[in-house]
Amino acid sequence: MTLIVLDNRPVYSMSYPKLLNRKKTAELLFYAALTIELVLMIVEKSEISFPYESYVFRVTFLLTLLCVLITEHDKKQWLVIGIALVFTGICYYLSGKNDLLRFSVFMLAAKDIDLKKAIRYSFYVSLSGFLLIALLSVCGIMGDIYLITDYGRQIADEKRYVFGFGHPNTLFSSVYALVLMWLFLYGSRAKAWQYTVLFVLSSIVSILTRTRTGIAVLALTLILAVVLRIFPKLKDVKALYILETIVSPVMCVLSAVVAAKCSQMVYLNESFLGHKVPAIFWRIDGVLNYRISSLYYGASGHGGILSSWRLFAHPGSDEYFDMGWVRLFYWYGIIPTMVIVVLLFMVINVCLKKRDIWTMLIFFSLSVYTLVEATFVSRYIGRNFFLLIMGVYLWHYLKKGEDLNAGKA
Repeated sequence: MTLIVLDNRPVYSMSYPKLLNRKKTAELLFYAALTIELVLMIVEKSEISFPYESYVFRVTFLLTLLCVLITEHDKKQWLVIGIALVFTGICYYLSGKNDLLRFSVFMLAAKDIDLKKAIRYSFYVSLSGFLLIALLSVCGIMGDIYLITDYGRQIADEKRYVFGFGHPNTLFSSVYALVLMWLFLYGSRAKAWQYTVLFVLSSIVSILTRTRTGIAVLALTLILAVVLRIFPKLKDVKALYILETIVSPVMCVLSAVVAAKCSQMVYLNESFLGHKVPAIFWRIDGVLNYRISSLYYGASGHGGILSSWRLFAHPGSDEYFDMGWVRLFYWYGIIPTMVIVVLLFMVINVCLKKRDIWTMLIFFSLSVYTLVEATFVSRYIGRNFFLLIMGVYLWHYLKKGEDLNAGKA
């Protein structure tokens, strides 16, 4: 045993060369799991039918678990790892869904990864896969270029482009995820012409997919990104971090509760404190393409409405509907979702300490988008690159001697 310095602390461990080999092995295991998850996500977005995803999930889980086990940890870190595994294991046992267990192990495995490198890798793998899907569609090999159908917007035969992704919203959300990853990687130093190209490409995709809500969120995100690029000192304005915390997760959670309650009141003919749902409900629901109504009709047993939420989700709580924040409560339960919210508060605190306004922008955009869409509330780790950010940032609390104020830019 020799004394080395790891994460700015002395640790008695194996020889330094062996430790380096273990870190390298852990990194290889992590990237193997990440690659598999990204490829699986790309396949899922295409027209390819792949019925063996559950087996693939087990493989990536074992890879990330092995990564955690061979990585150097102190006693406090092992304790937190144990608590995380026990809690998510209980969630798995009660709900029958292993999502949270897989997500937690994936984030635990992200302890020593280079975040920029991992996001960059995810960006280019995703970009390559999405371009391949579109190319196969255009060449007539696999997938439709466009679909003409009723999308529930009171237009009988509406033409929207899909380019092999099966649904225009799937195409848009894929481009949206690429834009967010690009902003995370290059937004703070991108030139005016690069932002111009980004605006043009985003506008073209928005016109082709006609995804109204997504277009609004993407436009707001790009405008805010330009403002942050022009005025970089905004990263030091503490009020912006507080404002973001109010918007998300606070207002997002409250909005999910209100939407679930309103859907319940309308379709079960209930009142709250003697009042019925006001007429404006139907206007808001119409603007949202009746997503609030789908909380009642979109799940067996009307699982999206407030009275159907449970402290821990029950087996069978796996129906699909939009409004991602509501889906979190329905899929996983009230207690697990509130734990997620606490973890998000912790990520925000790291952003504040590091003056990382760009990660806050990404979080803001994802949170608002998830109010009405559920793209990032998914079993597929490859869909949600924010898990990488959460994993790395949450480890800041467990690395002794690490200065959260370091890395201010």
